Amino acid sequence: MLIFKQNRCIALLVGVILVCFSAISLLHPGQVTEGKLQKVQMAKLQSAGRASVLALVPHVALSSGTKINSTVHSSLTNIATHLSPAWKPDQKTEWVSRTQLTQATTAQPASVHVKAAVITPSLAAQKVLKQTAIATKVKQAVVKKAIITQQHPPAILFFSRTKLLSQDQQSQATWKYAVSEEDLLLLQKIVMAEAEGEPYQGKVAVANVVLNRLRSANFPDTIYKVIFQKSQFSPVANGRFERVKPNGDSIKAVNAALSGVKEVTDDTYFFLSLKLAQDLTVKNSREYAKTIGDHTFYK
Repeated sequence: MLIFKQNRCIALLVGVILVCFSAISLLHPGQVTEGKLQKVQMAKLQSAGRASVLALVPHVALSSGTKINSTVHSSLTNIATHLSPAWKPDQKTEWVSRTQLTQATTAQPASVHVKAAVITPSLAAQKVLKQTAIATKVKQAVVKKAIITQQHPPAILFFSRTKLLSQDQQSQATWKYAVSEEDLLLLQKIVMAEAEGEPYQGKVAVANVVLNRLRSANFPDTIYKVIFQKSQFSPVANGRFERVKPNGDSIKAVNAALSGVKEVTDDTYFFLSLKLAQDLTVKNSREYAKTIGDHTFYK
């Protein structure tokens, strides 16, 4: 320690030697086993230490302008000789690259591919499917057309001798009838007066009966005359017909009947309420057709 205090350059020299030893140990870590240096390595370190000291001491002396006596030289030689560091280096470490680490952490699970079986239907099945699709489209077109027609009922009705025809069947008609605004209102009022408390189908059926009479040669040939024919519709006789105002269902039912919707057949001409009717001549003389709500219909 006294030597170090006398000359600071010596302390610097010792530090350089320690740095050299550390560098050698890092460059050749594989030759260290169980905390001891192999003899060959020890010899190299000792010789290198002495050479470094002997080479550096004159340089230090010259640069500092101070003469180093033999005692100092001998002390430095002993220090270089006995500075044989003993250490236990860390076990050899295998370096892992960033790419390997990324691949290990982002490894994706193996994907499973399932091959689906393709089932080809037979020719018969394909034909049935095709026919079903066509029938569905036709039905949807008919329903759509019926909805549009019911919102705007036809202005002209086409009849054959036995039934009311649709607008597409007008070429088969034996005669036709132009529906006026007055006719439309009369139909709505008679349906309202006769079937206000009846289900919607019953309202359509009442309108069907009026149109069936209009077609038949056994009844008058205008809607007005059919409705006001004597002793045929009780609301006309008791005055209810004049008082009623058609509601939405009655208007819709009349539009449907004019558009060709039929809740009873074309040969149905009569109906009555068995609960309220006082005259049962129709019941006793006509053929039963259908019952809707409180109304019974006859041919």
